Amino acid sequence: MDDLSLNTLASGADRRIDPADARVSSVDVAGRTGATDVPASPPSTHPHGAADAPAVPLPSSAERLDAPPVDVVWRGIETYAVSFDAMRAFTEARSAETRDEIWLVEHPPVYTLGQAGDPAHLLAEASGIPLVRVDRGGQITYHGPGQVVGYLMFDLRRRKLMVRELVTRIEQAVIDTLAAYNLAGVRKAGAPGIYVDGGPFEGAKIAALGLKIRNGCSYHGVSLNVAMNLQPFDDINPCGYAGLRTVDMASLGSTATWADVAQTLAQHLIAQIGGRQTAIAA
Repeated sequence: MDDLSLNTLASGADRRIDPADARVSSVDVAGRTGATDVPASPPSTHPHGAADAPAVPLPSSAERLDAPPVDVVWRGIETYAVSFDAMRAFTEARSAETRDEIWLVEHPPVYTLGQAGDPAHLLAEASGIPLVRVDRGGQITYHGPGQVVGYLMFDLRRRKLMVRELVTRIEQAVIDTLAAYNLAGVRKAGAPGIYVDGGPFEGAKIAALGLKIRNGCSYHGVSLNVAMNLQPFDDINPCGYAGLRTVDMASLGSTATWADVAQTLAQHLIAQIGGRQTAIAA
């Protein structure tokens, strides 16, 4: 199968991944890097301290019980280049038997520019923050301390998911995560990601989404702003939109920690693809 990104979806295309035999269900949370087992990083040592209805129905309890597991990997603080190389290597090496994974990561400051991105959306090259060109869809975004990044290594064929349905489910997981902290997020037509619903920050972007599909498997993923320095967003047109405001959960009054939000987001991502969490890395 050819590579596919969110740019393809934005142009109106959609594809169904050839179905495999299994569906999504039970989830083991384990510390794994690539396909090799390693001790998990304890989330408790991390330094940082009204949802709409799903557009697609969740899998039934019976379907979840029969589905393949997902491993949640706490990678901790990691440079973007290391994560980028690792997710590509994981996707290249995986087989039909490879377990799906969600990687939870926090990056030092970095801008990333999608494969069809326009460098003109970086407005201040003298900021000292590196710019990395990547193979996901979308334009430019910022990653930095205080932001939860979830990289989603899913076999869409095995899970019988269309790419557009996966995007919808990821967005719903973010909406449900925000709702867990009494915050309201909404979608915007034609603009993947989640935006604040109501209040003085209405319309500000709080979560970004970018995927790459290769051989029927996804990588890259979603980022959610928890408690971070938002100034670097002022030096770009976030996701290619001039003047787009960005916000974090702390600015909306949340005192949730990075680790707590990361775990909550992982749980909602797992629920959206039909899984159930059976263990937690400590």
